[in-house]
Amino acid sequence: MAKKLFIKTHGCQMNEYDSSRMADMLGESHEMELTENESEADVILLNTCSIREKAQERVFHQLGRWKHLKEKNPDLIIGVGGCVASQEGKAIMHRAPVVDMVFGPQTLHRLPDMVNKSANHEKVVDISFPEIEKFDHLPAPKVEGASAFVSIMEGCSKYCSFCVVPYTRGEEVSRPLHDVLKEVEAIAAQGVREVNLLGQNVNAYRGGVFTGAVAAASANTNGLGVIISDAQGNDINNTGDAEDYADLAELITRVADIDGIDRIRFTTSHPMEFSDSLIDVYAEVPELVSHLHLPVQSGSDKILSAMKRGHGRDEYIAKVKRVQQIRPDLCMSSDFIIGFPGESDQDFQDTMDLIAEIGFDMSFSFIYSARPGTPASDLEDETPESVKKQRLHILQDRINQQAQDIARKMVGKTETILVTGKAKKHEGQLQGRTENNRVVNFMSDDLSLINKFVKVTVEESLRNSLRGSVVDPELAY
Repeated sequence: MAKKLFIKTHGCQMNEYDSSRMADMLGESHEMELTENESEADVILLNTCSIREKAQERVFHQLGRWKHLKEKNPDLIIGVGGCVASQEGKAIMHRAPVVDMVFGPQTLHRLPDMVNKSANHEKVVDISFPEIEKFDHLPAPKVEGASAFVSIMEGCSKYCSFCVVPYTRGEEVSRPLHDVLKEVEAIAAQGVREVNLLGQNVNAYRGGVFTGAVAAASANTNGLGVIISDAQGNDINNTGDAEDYADLAELITRVADIDGIDRIRFTTSHPMEFSDSLIDVYAEVPELVSHLHLPVQSGSDKILSAMKRGHGRDEYIAKVKRVQQIRPDLCMSSDFIIGFPGESDQDFQDTMDLIAEIGFDMSFSFIYSARPGTPASDLEDETPESVKKQRLHILQDRINQQAQDIARKMVGKTETILVTGKAKKHEGQLQGRTENNRVVNFMSDDLSLINKFVKVTVEESLRNSLRGSVVDPELAY
């Protein structure tokens, strides 16, 4: 009987991607099958995130709930990965002895060996930073559905004063261009139509490009990483012999050329490296969606400086306006931190003015919480919690209003959606997503439309979705 694997994921899309690769890895090495029932699992993995306040406590609460499973089954293996694992390391085992393995985001490719050691009752901790090595050891990806994530780089080198990412995931390291394209080709062959390129700071991507004799050399690949060999069969180091580098703009252009890929997204970006070439791609690559997530965090220059964001309000606006000129239908989302130390009423008003000027229709917005070890954690914070909560409510209410206004303006228009499956709440309906990431439900029992693009006329704007009807099912592609 196949062994069962249960994975619980906290946090960002990068963690979702990493969790899927963990399943691929243990599926190949140990023939493990995913289960949604933790009580029947032979291995339980918790993939953690340290961005939010009390992230560590959330982890230990979950481990406490799994303690009884270990008592019933002493052979159960429990592992903790992700950013909290990077921060806490061996301390996790001291506080939660039920844990057998602790591993960081860069060492998940070593899971098969860790599982073997844990099966022999050996405690394993590996939170090292072997850069991009993990991608050379992961098996070919297995995906289901029309949309998939592809991680193109790891880490961040911006060191914003509030952020733990550089400390938990390391500095920016990009995967080679060939490596990324090989993975996209692999998932396109499995029916993926939409790819979302991922990175902590995705537009800092600088992937090695091989030219001349190297480009003509033979390649031996596991479906993910690429080992380049010269005519004599000698391995050529991916990092040492690159003559040139591809930025995100070139990568997007190359991905768009892959058969089957008809829609491209990327997340998450930093305004500092939202380059001219990336802006130009919006005019050159129709597969790139008219939806941009560009975190700004605050609309106040004073607060942006204290956050060490490296850009000002006007610079951010100028870049967004240039993209909006190219794509007048562009929808914008962003991240906001409310109540950063020193934020005054005027600073908050500057943020609200920016929200109105840009016209954001979605946000990931949170009250500031100090992350241990970050420079901002030492700043004096005199703003009452009640004021912070009030500001957050005002901001979220404004963006929700703007989102509803945008949705109402879509009524009567024809949108191209990627059909993702059956509607979650309504029998006899299918659902898909528009370019600007809105869910559209429509009446149809034709399951052959799933994973295809169809045109729908939007007929009604609801609170969390749109309702529409298919223009012509025969035009699906």
